Amino acid sequence: MHIPFAASERSTIGVEWELALVDQDSGDLRQVAQTVLDAVAPGNGEDHPHIKQELLLNTVEVVTGVCRTVREATDDLGRSIERLREVTDPLRVELMCAGTHPFARWTQQKVTDKERYATLIDRTQWWGRQMLIYGVHVHVGIEDRDKVLPISRAMLTHYGHFLALSASSPFWGGQDTGYASNRALMFQQLPTAGLPFQFDQWHELEQYVDDMMHTGVIDHFDEIRWDIRPSPKFGTLEMRICDGIPTMSELASIAALTHCLVEFHSRELDAGRELPSIPSWFVQENKWRAARYGMDAILILDREAREELVTDDLERLLVQLEPVAADLDCTEELQGIRDIMRAGGASYQRQRAVATQNRGELDAVVASLVEEMREGHPVLDRT
Repeated sequence: MHIPFAASERSTIGVEWELALVDQDSGDLRQVAQTVLDAVAPGNGEDHPHIKQELLLNTVEVVTGVCRTVREATDDLGRSIERLREVTDPLRVELMCAGTHPFARWTQQKVTDKERYATLIDRTQWWGRQMLIYGVHVHVGIEDRDKVLPISRAMLTHYGHFLALSASSPFWGGQDTGYASNRALMFQQLPTAGLPFQFDQWHELEQYVDDMMHTGVIDHFDEIRWDIRPSPKFGTLEMRICDGIPTMSELASIAALTHCLVEFHSRELDAGRELPSIPSWFVQENKWRAARYGMDAILILDREAREELVTDDLERLLVQLEPVAADLDCTEELQGIRDIMRAGGASYQRQRAVATQNRGELDAVVASLVEEMREGHPVLDRT
């Protein structure tokens, strides 16, 4: 099987942001996605170009066009959210984002009436029906197909950093799971989801896809749901690690970290230097540590099994990426990573703090997430 990789301008960026639709009064999920999508459609029989359908009727996804800077991408997302609110506000529906809804029940959610979603649920059954989860995907353009797999392997060395920063799913079905990111461990239960294989050559990826299609595991490349995957139709590397991110400011910071790291590794290849990689068993352990402990995770950094607290390694990484951030015009956004580390913490930490302040009442957690989405940044003082 031949898998062509589309021509793409180097280090362009695109973002996909999955949003929950919640009732303004109860905080529970509302099954009104189709109503919303019909209302925002341009009226020519076409769908809205930047507001998309998702698996469940409680979810919509906003996506950017091809952007050159993180700021351009967040401006694009902001316009889509403004358009959404023109429809959702009169419905008394709020927008919210986190890896999971704190108390909604998966048994009460409705699946979008599309054949591909029905096929997914029919195959995956109990696990598929539990995919009441939300994420953020960041695409970065790569101009040369031969760079894609080395950069993908290098980005796996930062897996735990991204998951810890974005972790926002401590609650599931009204219970504290004890994890910072319950979503990460749930999503990997789907076939072809989870950590990618670390292929060395493009033909190995082609052979894998050919085998999966021949045996009926997938029908299309997009059904490979790895946490990091090439996106041949866009000519990008797609980072799918992150939990749903509640605020625009945090999304901008994590997108900037993604943008800078891909470009940094691309420059290393241009200079003829070998990119870092770590064994798959270390990546798997880092995923679990970040999902369990979040910003308190001690990550395995390299093949020599050096370990460091994720926040300490992020400080080193931010300094290393400063010249790249300046070139990509995202210095301010990248520095926002320090705000996540030093201010109110990652979303899972803020959610637990709100729950504690409200004697475990999770409707207060939903209200805080709704407020943060509207404000565009973490709301730290709720006293």
